Amino acid sequence: MKEKTDRRIRKTKAQLRAGLAKLMQEKSIKEITVKELVEEVDINRSTFYLHYTDIFNMLSTIEEELLEEIRQTIQNHPVSPFNESSFPFIEDIFHILAENKDICSALLGPNGDIAFIHRIENLISTHSLNVLRRTFPDTIEDLKYSYSFCLSGCIGLVKTWLSEESSASPQHMAELTFKLIMNTLRGFYPDFSVRHS
Repeated sequence: MKEKTDRRIRKTKAQLRAGLAKLMQEKSIKEITVKELVEEVDINRSTFYLHYTDIFNMLSTIEEELLEEIRQTIQNHPVSPFNESSFPFIEDIFHILAENKDICSALLGPNGDIAFIHRIENLISTHSLNVLRRTFPDTIEDLKYSYSFCLSGCIGLVKTWLSEESSASPQHMAELTFKLIMNTLRGFYPDFSVRHS
């Protein structure tokens, strides 16, 4: 019975989240009401309040769940020099984005939460800069510039992928991102060479 209840709760939360993502494509979070959301997904207001206190609490809960997934992924990939073993980390991040495509697209869109995007950037930046420091210990000063360049490009790539009805898989996007990062690093550090097949 508990499993059935849990499945029902997951389904309800998924419906609410999809509805919120849709509404965030049209307006800012401040303009979205509980009434509007529950009408969008055809769920009772009382059901909404079983899970969240208001729209802001709902968005905050979703964001924390996403951040926790990213934290777990970072923990699963200890810092080591950037090479072909770095690829699974990139692929795992794209799988998280794909599994949460609707809400991630909304959060990265014009009505998204820029503070949340900065929190994700900071999480990934801390990990990635440590990786780059291990890879290029003699050029620490330039790392912030090469990393900033890579990060801005990756965010643009992710936004384009999420905002389009793209058929590109997380695996394909991870491979593309890996190649772009490799090419950027070779531009900054001509002697750098590693293969990923």
